Amino acid sequence: MNLISIPLAIQVVIDDAGWWTGSSSVSENGPWRSDINRNHHPLDYAAIAELGKRLGMRPQASFILCEWDLTDRLRTLPDATYLGEQWRNPWKSSPLLKEAAAIIRNENRFIEVGLHGIGHEYWGNGGVMERAEWHDVHGNMRPRESVIAHLEAFAAILKENDLGPFPESFVATAHQHHYGAGEEGLAFILEQFGVKYHSLPFEGMPRSKQPESELFGFDGSLIAVNRGMDLYLWNVLDPEVSGKINGPICGMHWPNLLHPNPERNGEVVSRWVKFLEPYQQRFDTMLAANTAEGFSQVVYQSEVSLKADSSGCYLDFSKISGYKSKPPGLLDYFTIKVKNNVSIVSSSNEIELFENAQLSTTEHKTLVVKRKNDANSAYISWSLDGN
Repeated sequence: MNLISIPLAIQVVIDDAGWWTGSSSVSENGPWRSDINRNHHPLDYAAIAELGKRLGMRPQASFILCEWDLTDRLRTLPDATYLGEQWRNPWKSSPLLKEAAAIIRNENRFIEVGLHGIGHEYWGNGGVMERAEWHDVHGNMRPRESVIAHLEAFAAILKENDLGPFPESFVATAHQHHYGAGEEGLAFILEQFGVKYHSLPFEGMPRSKQPESELFGFDGSLIAVNRGMDLYLWNVLDPEVSGKINGPICGMHWPNLLHPNPERNGEVVSRWVKFLEPYQQRFDTMLAANTAEGFSQVVYQSEVSLKADSSGCYLDFSKISGYKSKPPGLLDYFTIKVKNNVSIVSSSNEIELFENAQLSTTEHKTLVVKRKNDANSAYISWSLDGN
């Protein structure tokens, strides 16, 4: 009896926002950047906001911040950039930074600033570029003192540009991360900086333990979500936008949202909107309002069991209630969808229900379920129209 679902939430995660120089300089011991034939423009940030606004969501844009360094502080962190102690940010006096920062601040309901890195790569072994900033390609974390210094520099550059608080979301550069490494690992350090969520492709990642499911896991206290495969390579501009999202993340790199002419970014945004809107309308999926709600929804969708009949539905929370400690990023509410022939009569004391009429359709109602305690179960009583 397909009367109710806990839809899988899909969050848009955009890597490599923050670059100003468009071209990569790997052949010159420099970083992989966007690898496009133009520099970035404030309109590229407006494109992220437009996507969020038109879809009613807050896409996560994971930032690289070396080219936002206003004081050349990164000279004191030589493993963070290809110029080492000779670092001079060529963009620090550009008026484009203030213009873009204003967009990020004014449109913060539609742009979530995420943590990606400082210079994307690592130059700590004789100044030679290595992939990647937080881990090498074998899953070995960079020296702890370097990791902490990079995080502190990220916080300082955010502050000097007034780009908002330190992010709660993280994407490892080049998706190089060691999962489940405990107190010796990166997730433990990120937790100290207030990070609650991270995402990367689970396939092939170095790990010290197995994730809780194919879609998510707890990396220390962080909720880690499986990114799966992106639809396009990192440097593809102006994609036609087609394919299928098979998991909780629509992953992309910044160029995938942009046009060679920044004045025409809206054309590419419109293609993504047309592609993503049906996932909001489906009974089994939804678009995440933001990372916190989206990643929490992934946990609930995986861990809560439903048993429905013509008189109501039993919700089994025993898996979640059985966690040894609740991850700080796990919200106490989630979304369900019920068919429109279902009329809610009441719910048990363990939960409260609120309809999100804006997301309801002619075929189903969208409701928010708020847990009031850590009870193992709850019940929704309903009647079926025509019965």
